Amino acid sequence: MDRRTMLVGLAALAGMRSLRAGAQPGYPSRPIHIIVPFTPGGSTDILARSLGQALTGAWHQQVIVENKPGAGGSIGAEVAAKSAADGYTLFMGHIGTLAVNPTLYTKLRYNPLTDFSPVALVAMVPNVLVVHPSVPARSVAELVALAKAKPGALTYSSGGIGSAANLAMEYFKLATGTHIVHIPYKGAAPAVTDLVGAQVSMTMTGLPPLLAHIRAGRVRPLGVASSTRLAQLPEVPTIAESGVAGFEATQWYGIVVPAHTPAPIVDQLAAEIRRALASPELSKHLEAQGAQAADMGPAEFAKLIRTEIDRWAKVIRAANIQV
Repeated sequence: MDRRTMLVGLAALAGMRSLRAGAQPGYPSRPIHIIVPFTPGGSTDILARSLGQALTGAWHQQVIVENKPGAGGSIGAEVAAKSAADGYTLFMGHIGTLAVNPTLYTKLRYNPLTDFSPVALVAMVPNVLVVHPSVPARSVAELVALAKAKPGALTYSSGGIGSAANLAMEYFKLATGTHIVHIPYKGAAPAVTDLVGAQVSMTMTGLPPLLAHIRAGRVRPLGVASSTRLAQLPEVPTIAESGVAGFEATQWYGIVVPAHTPAPIVDQLAAEIRRALASPELSKHLEAQGAQAADMGPAEFAKLIRTEIDRWAKVIRAANIQV
């Protein structure tokens, strides 16, 4: 073997090892888009923009967030699923679009298990049950008693039928035997805005769009839907410790890409996202927003999606939630 042939062979071998390690030469070479299937201002949007800013700094390529709301996130999810599988279109999926919609919609135009490749879980966001200050209840127990005394008199807002807030509140109603009327909106932000304006009685959604209103006293927190209390709201008990045994409803958010995206690109994306989430800057920023940075790669995230589809299918059927 001459010297030229040997060098070419070694270069090819090095390239193969690089691809197996998850590195894609030249990627990314142009702006990356993150599709958010909800309106600006909600948890999904806030997390996508925080992550996008971190990735922009790491890659020196612009990361553009595109909001494509509608149909419980299905419109944006379908757009993402049908995008080119080249690593330049990411989808900020969450519990609704990836785990709830398959059961909720009988003619869903995308399949979370076959149309996407999971990349990384980004954050866990516990739901918080809040009421307008005009509601005469200062605890979960008092709210349950009030709802039972006046069936149908209280209302709750959500980001739409099948949204995380809708599922969490229907789960709460099943667990407490209460009748609270659902008022759906086109996103978490308008749902919270109308709660602040006293158009509805309560909501149970992720902390990011609620935190500023809680601190300003515009809404009153009664309980958190996680297994432990939140560092941001240490005085607020969990719903489980407030008497609703075993209650837990945590939202989760993660990046997926169109199916058939090359494995080296998926691995590179996963590594960079997990590296960004491990940075003190982004971790503290997410915590300040009420989110908890996650550490879960493609295989684990895929398993979570399958498990959550099964879990929430039971709630949807029991509560007879229909679009």
